[in-house]
Amino acid sequence: MGDGRGDNFKSRDIDCLKLELMEEIHMRDLVQLSILELRQEIVKLEAKLNIENKGGEWKTRYEVQLGLNDHLVKQIATLKEKMEKLRGDPSDRLSSIRVYERMSVESLNTLLKQLEKEKRSLENQVKNCALRLEQESKAYHKTSDECRTYLAEMSQISSSHQVFKRQQMDQLHRMKQNHVKTGRCNPTNQKIVNAKKGPAKKITRSNHFPKLNL
Repeated sequence: MGDGRGDNFKSRDIDCLKLELMEEIHMRDLVQLSILELRQEIVKLEAKLNIENKGGEWKTRYEVQLGLNDHLVKQIATLKEKMEKLRGDPSDRLSSIRVYERMSVESLNTLLKQLEKEKRSLENQVKNCALRLEQESKAYHKTSDECRTYLAEMSQISSSHQVFKRQQMDQLHRMKQNHVKTGRCNPTNQKIVNAKKGPAKKITRSNHFPKLNL
């Protein structure tokens, strides 16, 4: 009979351990599921970030346009310098005037139309360059802001994942402590210990007084 009671206690202890194991497995599955979801979200953000990074072409074009603008500014400065020299040197100015004097009126009109056409073309090019520069500058800054936003979101997700992981570990630790405390306070476990020690010795007391020989 004692062996049957001990087996019963052992089966209860095994059931308790099985329950604890199932709870830990459940918590582990929850943690793994949350990790999987976070990784999927990070992959999505990284993919979106890579797509946006293709806008780096805008950055390259923006930098090329800046270089082109610097080149145009230098050309303008060179032309202004030549004009100043022509204004300061009467001989050069007169020589250029003589060239035009030798030309016919028709040729002068043709040259004037050509110069006006080139002027309008240059003005349009300058306007288009300015417009493209403004658009590409806005696109570049927008892409840069979006990249910073995505990086901030990824950092926030990573931090949330670490906090969630710590919370799950703390919860598992508390569950283990509760099971340990429950096992210590469980009278069933105490009975198991007593059963292992063996039956308690009975102390008998005599209710009869010794007879007196009179």
